[in-house]
Amino acid sequence: MESNFYEASNFDISRERKFNTSMPSRHYHNGYEIFYLVSGDISYFIEDKSYQVVGGALLIINMNEIHKLVNSSKESFERITLLFQEEFLEDLFPYNDSFHVLSSFSSGKNFMPLNGQEQSMIEKLFDKMIAEFIKQPPGYEYYLKTLLFELLIFIYRKTSTLPAAEHNGSNPINKKIFEIVDYLNQHYHETQTIQGVSGKFFISPSYFCKMFRENTGFTFTEYLNNVRIKEARQLLTGSTLKIADVAEKVGFESMTHFGRIFKDITGLSPLKYRQTNKPEMNE
Repeated sequence: MESNFYEASNFDISRERKFNTSMPSRHYHNGYEIFYLVSGDISYFIEDKSYQVVGGALLIINMNEIHKLVNSSKESFERITLLFQEEFLEDLFPYNDSFHVLSSFSSGKNFMPLNGQEQSMIEKLFDKMIAEFIKQPPGYEYYLKTLLFELLIFIYRKTSTLPAAEHNGSNPINKKIFEIVDYLNQHYHETQTIQGVSGKFFISPSYFCKMFRENTGFTFTEYLNNVRIKEARQLLTGSTLKIADVAEKVGFESMTHFGRIFKDITGLSPLKYRQTNKPEMNE
């Protein structure tokens, strides 16, 4: 099967909401790639491994590894893609034998689900990179290198805590879990329970919980909360809805519960998040 080679930029980063990828189905390049799925669900293939990727998960792809993205659901997804060459960092951060920050890319641990606080931290880091890359203020290249190195340190530490590399093959239960993920992505605002969803898809609750975690990297509750809070963040910064209305709109029946989960994931209360982020949205 043919694979396409692309010369990697010294540094490139983009954030887009898409229905399909503009890249050929199988390709590789001479740079390091970091792929973060903000929202949605896709399949991602790296060499002989396949991953079912849901919003809040990070993928790292080594130089010359053949990879492709598949969006079987045909629903929109939002992703951040960062591509860079090792030379981009060399003049600022020399390496030594005891610690090589890029060794994570050859660990075989391509896939890493992130908890709520990790997602919030990573997304803020990406936002800073994108702003620097687009606006290019004085010293932006040095700040980009600093931000990238901070991200790479996080990835290095994260991969060191992950279990031995495993991958998810394409089997019936994976497809069933992905049907459930699609369902949750579109019905997150409705009341959802493990018993209700597992029953709807004809899986026992215990087996459902086990397979959902194994295939997505998240528990059912973690994933549902992440989807709801991501939507709440957009509503808080992009609308004038009252916070109580935002909570109800994304599926929380209790303002107290909404506030607690929102702060657990973002580190801020809904009001503080709106006050902190809305001015930037209106620039």
